[in-house]
Amino acid sequence: MSDIGDEPEGAGEAAEATQRRAGAARHTRAVVQRIVRGLARGAEFAGSSLIDLIYPASCIACGGPAAEPHGLCGPCWRTMPLIERPYCERLGTPFAVEMGPGLLSPAALAEPPVFGRARAVTRYDGPAREMVHRLKFEDRLELGRAMGLWMARAGAELIADADALLPVPLHRIRLWTRRSNQAAVLGGFVGQACGLPLWPDVLRRVKATRSQVGLSRNERALNLQGSFKVPDEARAAIAGRRLVLIDDVLTTGATANAASRVLLRAGARSVDVLTFARVCSAP
Repeated sequence: MSDIGDEPEGAGEAAEATQRRAGAARHTRAVVQRIVRGLARGAEFAGSSLIDLIYPASCIACGGPAAEPHGLCGPCWRTMPLIERPYCERLGTPFAVEMGPGLLSPAALAEPPVFGRARAVTRYDGPAREMVHRLKFEDRLELGRAMGLWMARAGAELIADADALLPVPLHRIRLWTRRSNQAAVLGGFVGQACGLPLWPDVLRRVKATRSQVGLSRNERALNLQGSFKVPDEARAAIAGRRLVLIDDVLTTGATANAASRVLLRAGARSVDVLTFARVCSAP
C-alpha cells in the first residue's frame, strides 16, 4: 500500500505520454499552418500568373501589349513626350530652347491668368488624347490611376505649396449624363499619391453651359460667366488656403480662370492649376 502523498504507480508515465501527445499536436498544427500559408502564397502566385497569361497587360492608350498593367507600350511612350523645363512659369507651356530661369511666355505677359501657375503632364495629342477620351466618355475610370500618378509628379512644386485639391466641378445635368466627373477621379488619385485632401464640394457649377468645343477664347469666357460658386458654408474652409484646381485638359484657360476668380474672391490665398494634358503649339 502506498503512503499518503505518493503518486499512484504508473501516473508519471501517463503524464509524460500526455505531454508528448500535446507537444506532437502543437508541432503538427504549426506544420499544417506553414503548409497552408505556403499553398496560399503559391495559389496567389499561380493565380496571378494565370491571369497575366490569359489577360496580358495592355497599353492604357492604344490597347496594345504593354510591359506592365496600368502603363503605356513603347510606341505610345515615344509619342507622348512629357512637358518638362524649359517652360513658361505661369502657363506651363513648353519652350523650344532654354532661355533662362523664371521666363514668362508672350501669352502670359499679354494676358496674365487669374490663377498663379499651371502645370500639365503632356500635350493634348496622340496617346494623351486617347486616354482623356476613354476616361471621360467611356467610363474607363481605372485609367485615372496612372494619369493621377503622372499628374502628382508633374505638379510636385504646386502640391508642395498647397493645402488642398479641388476638382473642377460639372453641372449636375452633365454629371448625370456622364455618370462621373473626370476631374474628381483624377483628383482622387493625385490625392492618394501626394497625401493632400480632395475637397469636391467647395466649388460648385451652378450654371449649365454649352460645350466649349469649337468656341474662341472670348466665347469660352462669356460662356462661363456666372458658372461657378463657393457655397457660404464652404467659405471658412478655403479662407487663406492655397488650392490646386484639378482638371483633365487645359485649353485656353477660360475654365481655370473663371473657377480661380470665384475661389480668390471667396477668400482663397492662391490658386494653381494641375491638369493631365494641355493644348499648346508645337515647339
